[in-house]
Amino acid sequence: MKLAAITRADVLAALSEFDRLGRDRFLTTYGFGQARSYYLEFDGRLYDSKAIMGYAHGESAGKRLRYDDFTGGDKSVAQRLRALGFLVRTGRNPDWTRDEIILACSLVELNGWRQLTDNDSRVLELSELLQTAAIHPFEERRSDFRNPAGVARKTADIATRHPNYSGKPTNGNRLDREVLQDFLTRPEEMRSLAAAIHDAIRAGAASVELIPDPDLSDLALPEGDVLRREHLRRERNPRLRAAKIRDAKRRGIPLDCEACGFNFEAAYGDRGREYIECHHRTPLFHSGRTVTRMRDLALICSNCHRMIHRTPKWLTVEELREVATGQQHIEGRRSSDD
Repeated sequence: MKLAAITRADVLAALSEFDRLGRDRFLTTYGFGQARSYYLEFDGRLYDSKAIMGYAHGESAGKRLRYDDFTGGDKSVAQRLRALGFLVRTGRNPDWTRDEIILACSLVELNGWRQLTDNDSRVLELSELLQTAAIHPFEERRSDFRNPAGVARKTADIATRHPNYSGKPTNGNRLDREVLQDFLTRPEEMRSLAAAIHDAIRAGAASVELIPDPDLSDLALPEGDVLRREHLRRERNPRLRAAKIRDAKRRGIPLDCEACGFNFEAAYGDRGREYIECHHRTPLFHSGRTVTRMRDLALICSNCHRMIHRTPKWLTVEELREVATGQQHIEGRRSSDD
């Protein structure tokens, strides 16, 4: 790895050389153009991150890298700089996510499908909400990130795409149109979804960073990313899972998967004793932020848990049980035919 050996001291030496020469001369001398996307921020100043790393490599390995010698971007230069404790900023604000557009579209609907102004109290509140770290980390934004003017512009992008709007639409995007169409065809569901996203961000739970789980990398939820993280946070709560297991044992219910009947202890002996996963039966956008009761939880095996979440339209535990039972019948017939 060309960048892995670079130390913080190497980067600081590059920053010192950048300051000594000035930006234009530094970039020309060491064979770089101006950064387009990623900048290193240090002591209130911005530095072209790829050029800094090219110089720092010379401090580390004795050979300076030029622009064509290595790739830049989030997975290389920015990742290494963050690992060394530096702040990396992007040259533009991140695109609006579906969650953010749902919240903006909710405002437009409440305003009679008309755009809102940047001094409207509802725009000011949404701007404040989106500026938390629940959706976008602080280092991925400029100083004008989701300011009231930007939020007001997004409401215009949505409002001018409404079928009843007679003027020329503003520069919205595909996701604006998709969310608008969802509000027009499924208004009650989308209002509930917007309220759940709003409450999750306001409560601060959505900003809790989760440990990456490769088994859940393709988790498909109809709720958007904010509620996906909140849902996983709830399901990974060890106290809730322990309480559900205690409740089942108290009532004499075996710790079998409620969908397929699998029992970890029967399969793995002592290693599997009292192990089972916990699933919230109702998605957040249906239930809202409520106190979880034991009847809201299901005990299911890892495989069934993944299958429930596999597509945007979740299956209930009962529906998955029917799928598994039907598949077993199919496999049974195949075996008898063989």
